[in-house]
Amino acid sequence: MISEDNIGRSRMLQPLPERMRPQTLEEYVGQGHLVGKGAVISRMVENDDLKSFILWGPPGVGKTTLARIVARTLKREFYTLSAVSAGVKEVREVIDKARSESLFSSAHSPVLFIDEIHRFNKSQQDALLGAVEEGVVTLIGATTENPSFEVITPLLSRCQVFVLKPLGTADLDVLLHRAITEDTVLKTRKFDIRETEALFRYSGGDARKLLNIIDLLASTFTGGQTVIVDNATVTSRLNENITVYDKGGEMHYDIISAFIKSIRGSDPNAAVYWLARMLNGGEDPLFIARRMCILASEDIGLANPNAMLLANACFNTVHNIGMPEARIPLSETAIYLASSPKSNSAYLAIDKALALARETQDAPVPLYLRNAPTKLMEELGYSDGYKYAHDYPGHWTDLEFMPQRLSGTALYEPADNRREAEMQERLSRMWPKYNYGKSGKSE
Repeated sequence: MISEDNIGRSRMLQPLPERMRPQTLEEYVGQGHLVGKGAVISRMVENDDLKSFILWGPPGVGKTTLARIVARTLKREFYTLSAVSAGVKEVREVIDKARSESLFSSAHSPVLFIDEIHRFNKSQQDALLGAVEEGVVTLIGATTENPSFEVITPLLSRCQVFVLKPLGTADLDVLLHRAITEDTVLKTRKFDIRETEALFRYSGGDARKLLNIIDLLASTFTGGQTVIVDNATVTSRLNENITVYDKGGEMHYDIISAFIKSIRGSDPNAAVYWLARMLNGGEDPLFIARRMCILASEDIGLANPNAMLLANACFNTVHNIGMPEARIPLSETAIYLASSPKSNSAYLAIDKALALARETQDAPVPLYLRNAPTKLMEELGYSDGYKYAHDYPGHWTDLEFMPQRLSGTALYEPADNRREAEMQERLSRMWPKYNYGKSGKSE
């Protein structure tokens, strides 16, 4: 039989974030828009009317904790899978277990929690879809990535998406004082809290990060010493223990931001440095490769179209070979992208076009540009007057391709680089009405 003393000792060995994990909605800190009085998740729990949902937010804001609390409060069976380690086989095993248990119970469906659901591929998500549709399981997913990009549409349409926000200063302050007054270990120590600005700034709205820093800070003082919490102490202790602090991608958002901005700013040395920081901190190499694919289009674009080809090849290579070898194509690509000329003209053009399209959704397609698959459509003039470009010198002929009222509206503006200068020169000859290189309509 396990004694209470043994349970207590075992709990003391757990990391502080685990020891301080809340067990009820009343203990849960932050996300008042979801769990406050009358908020959507609170209503689900109060009415025992749980629907599948996905929690989208940065690390350390309570996604996993909230899923566990909801399941525990509603007395639901709780299955959990990590998208990092689980495959289709594991997904099907959990679903089969849930289905077999439901045959002997009339209770509500169990909760299946999938951490980092954005890492599931299409086949893994397809394996989930039927069980969610049939109500065999109620799905709660957690993701740090925009689910509209990473989750298949049929599955996403059956889940509500709730956005979790970084914790504010008031929330972090609650967690700090709760940790030093209620935690089994820390409440036996004496704390002198003089300043919290650095503590909260390094935490970055992440509860787990905050508690890890507090735990680290306390460990740098001997048992009889008062733990000093001020800006200078927090900064110096973190600098001395930066490897521990970064482990598992703790500075995920700050460092990926520095990495992207270094590439955009054409500094290959800084780019490789921040890349190394991420790899040392345990960042997912596919996350890094995916971000470089986005940057290749957004920040380099038409100044060097090969950048996107290399970034995509890097993503596939990293996926195929994994770490530690993946560090080499990641480095090669980061250096290439940083050293490449830059252009955001395609990025600006599509955003301008989307805004214009929202304002002109009723603008008709000119008849000569319409498809004419039937005889009736031909008789109505569909496709009549269309000029086939390849029938004309230079494979081009003057034809209006925009809706009539948008004629001459320039959306793409070539950027200042060699490749787009060549494109601008050619396009200016063909389309003087667009005034390439100048914004807005032609005079």
